[in-house]
Amino acid sequence: ELFVEFAPLTVGAQSPLAGHLTRLADFKPVSAGRLSVTLSGGNHPDETFAIAAPAQPGIFRPVVTPRVAGVRRLVLRLDAPGLAAVHDLGNVTVHPDHAAAARAQAQEKPEAPGAISYLKEQQWKTDYGLTLVERRALRESVAATGTLRAPADRDAPVNAVAAGRLLAAGEFPRVGMQVRKGQLLAYLVPRLGGDSDVATLELAAQRARLGAQYASQERERMEALFRQEAVPEKRVQAARNQDQIARAELAGAEKRVGQYRNGSAAGNGIAIRAPIAGVVAEVAGAPGATVEEGQLVLHIVDPARLWLEVRVAESDIGRIGQPTAAAFEVDGFERTFEIAPANGGRMVGFGNLIDPATRTAPLLFEFPNPDPRLRIGMAARARVFAGKSGAVLAAPAAAVVDDNGQAVLYVQRGGESFERRAVQRGTRDGDWVEIKAGVAAGERVVSKGAYQVRLAATAPAAMGEGHVH
Repeated sequence: ELFVEFAPLTVGAQSPLAGHLTRLADFKPVSAGRLSVTLSGGNHPDETFAIAAPAQPGIFRPVVTPRVAGVRRLVLRLDAPGLAAVHDLGNVTVHPDHAAAARAQAQEKPEAPGAISYLKEQQWKTDYGLTLVERRALRESVAATGTLRAPADRDAPVNAVAAGRLLAAGEFPRVGMQVRKGQLLAYLVPRLGGDSDVATLELAAQRARLGAQYASQERERMEALFRQEAVPEKRVQAARNQDQIARAELAGAEKRVGQYRNGSAAGNGIAIRAPIAGVVAEVAGAPGATVEEGQLVLHIVDPARLWLEVRVAESDIGRIGQPTAAAFEVDGFERTFEIAPANGGRMVGFGNLIDPATRTAPLLFEFPNPDPRLRIGMAARARVFAGKSGAVLAAPAAAVVDDNGQAVLYVQRGGESFERRAVQRGTRDGDWVEIKAGVAAGERVVSKGAYQVRLAATAPAAMGEGHVH
């Protein structure tokens, strides 16, 4: 982009040009290159004036000293690393003397009122960009509120199966910790009532084991004496009954110990394992903490895929029919996230019941997580697409500024002048929004840095000094 300032051209007089050259790829100044200025036509030889480098990044200062008067064609050519550009500025008048130049300058029309000055030097120092307003195919959509959730099969709260005390099994789980499915995370030592604990159960089992051994030995002794007819049969039967009772008591004691060990080799209590692979999202306890039965201990989620739960207003359900895709924005993120089959997204379901309190129906979309910074539970501003589309005049959504409730675009008049335009918005599709009124096709609007232009309009002094050339 070229924005050039120069005084009226006069024969024999030096006319310094201030050529501001900007790369449209990033709207930053051209920092190197050769700029040549050529006057041609009017049945006179060409006159070329050049400068080998910019005086400062973006600003070239060639000096033009015309030799002949008349109507001449003015062409500027830039040759820079990786860039060549020719700007044909059309016909200009070379005046024969200073008096003629002064008369011509006096006849120039002043700039129309309402212009906002935002200098190139200011543009280059900020995140600034322009976009052409043009007709684009936008999909019809309806606005709705939404919430990010974990899919049902990727959301696993882990609750205490019994009242007890938590013990670490190596590193105790922490928020953000990656876990594998089945990974041992902690132990729950149950509270058995009274002074009972696992050690007490193991002691009771050992006593039962010794009792069973004694009862077995006593039965064998009574059976041997009975064969020698030294004891009556009723003594043998009593020993056999006592042996069976001791064996049953041992089985019960070992079963109670086994229940609380739950397969743990260490025998520290009930093993708490990760039901899914994912990330620990919440930890509701610490080693040594006591928990009640049913209380949340851990919350594990797999954030690789997310759900967007949208609440569609009752009045909009007829407009969208069968939803095909959706897009959403989250505070703090500059980009718009789109959910569509092309990027792995899909509609999970559309509720058939209207919530009597909110007069909305739930709509679920599932999609691959596009940004690890997205968090489950975040609120989202969503748009649901109905599949219909049409060509409309559109501008980047980022270009539209909310100015006290009025949608506003800042339209470029010249290289350093802009105009505030109140506009009427229509359909929103991703990063683009329909402009129903206020601008025309082919106009350039500020799509990056619109707030800075607005600030320049309301408080010019806050934007710093003017030209440095």
